[in-house]
Amino acid sequence: MIAPPHAREAAAASALAQAGFTLIEALVAMAVLAILLSIGVPRMGNWLSAARAGSAAGLYAEGYAMARTQALANNSQSRLLFIPVAGGQPDWQVDICFRTTDTPCIGDDDWSTTGAAAPGAPGAAASFRSVRRSAAGLPAPTILNVAVGPAAAASGVYFTPLGWVDTSRNPRATRVDLRPSTARPGAFRAQAVVLTLAGVAVVCDPDPAIVQGDSRWCPQ
Repeated sequence: MIAPPHAREAAAASALAQAGFTLIEALVAMAVLAILLSIGVPRMGNWLSAARAGSAAGLYAEGYAMARTQALANNSQSRLLFIPVAGGQPDWQVDICFRTTDTPCIGDDDWSTTGAAAPGAPGAAASFRSVRRSAAGLPAPTILNVAVGPAAAASGVYFTPLGWVDTSRNPRATRVDLRPSTARPGAFRAQAVVLTLAGVAVVCDPDPAIVQGDSRWCPQ
């Protein structure tokens, strides 16, 4: 059955009205989306930066923990070395050595490498090869500032066979500060990884307003 002309005109007008309303809805939705993106994208970027900075603290705490564990497990001296990387954050490497405490490991030839065991390594320790971890996955220096210290010349820390920090070795790299770069101030909270004399690594908040007794406090 064919609808009369006036009915067809009314249906066409209704369809146009519905199409126009849908277009307006789409424009409003796009405007709202643009506003949300303008607010949310920077916050998302900061959240991602904070998450990656948190993984940086974990990476360096792992290095300290592994060096101590290897000293205890092998009844050996061990060391954690921080290795500068051009345009990136420092890698780290854990080595072990079997010289006696009275004749400490001095030259690099005394230590294990990533390709060879330490000279004189006994038993199972003969299978140990130095472990190196890359920091390539961490935020770039334009986002995250990594400072190994506390002395500027510190590039590593040594452990005794009991897992304690060897205090005869100076300067000692017993602290890693992780802060937003000057280009991204406030992107995330600063963190630090601090190594106690007992060889235990602590992830903490370097804010000087935080006092001893607070769980976020950094050991001195």
